[in-house]
Amino acid sequence: MPILNRAAEMQDEVAGWRRHLHQTPELNFDVFKTAAFVTEKLKEFGCDDVVTGLGKTGVVGIIRGRKGEGATIGLRADMDALPLNEISGKPYASTVPGKMHACGHDGHTAMLLGAAKYLAETRNFAGSVAVIFQPAEEGGGGGNEMVKDGMMERFDISKVFGMHNMPGLPVGQFAIRPGPIMAATAEFTITVKGRGGHAAMPHGTIDPIVITSQLVGALQTIASRSTDPVEAVVVSVTKFHAGDAYNIIPESAEIAGTVRTLRKEIAKKSEERIRTICDGLATAFGAKIEVDYQANYPVTFNHAEETVFASDIAANVAGDAQVHRGIQPVMGGEDFSYMLEARPGAFIFIGNGDTAGLHNPAYDFNDEAIPHGMSYWVKLAETALAA
Repeated sequence: MPILNRAAEMQDEVAGWRRHLHQTPELNFDVFKTAAFVTEKLKEFGCDDVVTGLGKTGVVGIIRGRKGEGATIGLRADMDALPLNEISGKPYASTVPGKMHACGHDGHTAMLLGAAKYLAETRNFAGSVAVIFQPAEEGGGGGNEMVKDGMMERFDISKVFGMHNMPGLPVGQFAIRPGPIMAATAEFTITVKGRGGHAAMPHGTIDPIVITSQLVGALQTIASRSTDPVEAVVVSVTKFHAGDAYNIIPESAEIAGTVRTLRKEIAKKSEERIRTICDGLATAFGAKIEVDYQANYPVTFNHAEETVFASDIAANVAGDAQVHRGIQPVMGGEDFSYMLEARPGAFIFIGNGDTAGLHNPAYDFNDEAIPHGMSYWVKLAETALAA
């Protein structure tokens, strides 16, 4: 099956929705205007049920097929934006200072709305489709909140599927893999408390900047010397704050960063190594080091059967040569992982073409991907729920 003719016909309309959302980005759970827009469209399409307020500001639309009773599958898109100032120069660029859709969630939402309109028009399936629009993917764990709100049980969702755009992957192509496709994430903040003093008399201080500088290097040995080279772990220090004056050695220094892994055992070992390294440096220098370690999203783990199914659907839409079935895992985090812990399913990437990267202030979702994404969603629903 190539791109649906109807999806191609709807591209301009769906792109219009996408650009509207792009101009009015919202963060985290505060996606009130976006959720209202989604809700209005789902009701306009004639969804059988539209439920708001799930996971605080999430929206679910239910579309029942015309071929009788059957299972319910979930199709999920994320709605939130990022705290960035846009520099894309697009005529529909963000109108909200300090906020922009730099990860393509506007495109994800628009594509799923387009699929919802088509499915509500045709209803060529048995059972039901739950179109899931979640808030707070960018660090807030909105997917987890929707799961905890009982979404899966309330709508009797048996399987769930997600999709994300991928810059660098040509438009019209898809990429997926069974097992871990995106990493588990954790965040740490480490405070080194020493003894401040005059910069000319360092011997009378316990210099937290020197200690913390050594700590930054030591943390890199978690990947290079404490973990099997065939395992995946990324430890990144992304903040370093200390001191306010040229001639004063400060009392304390602070660093923060992330740990990303693909297996729970490696995640546990990485946290243990961070604490052990900090304890050792504290003893060596006579300082006090405090570690605040917060596990965040779990691994996004694609279930085997559903991954094959999703891959075959993508191949029906794009052609088998356009589907990469064994890509390397991406070490970013994704809170669709919580939905995949609750139900079997799969997460797939769709090509965004030669664009700026995700989370870049010059990024923009590629509207040429819209009919490909819509066709994937429609074909997946109709095939999974064939009478």
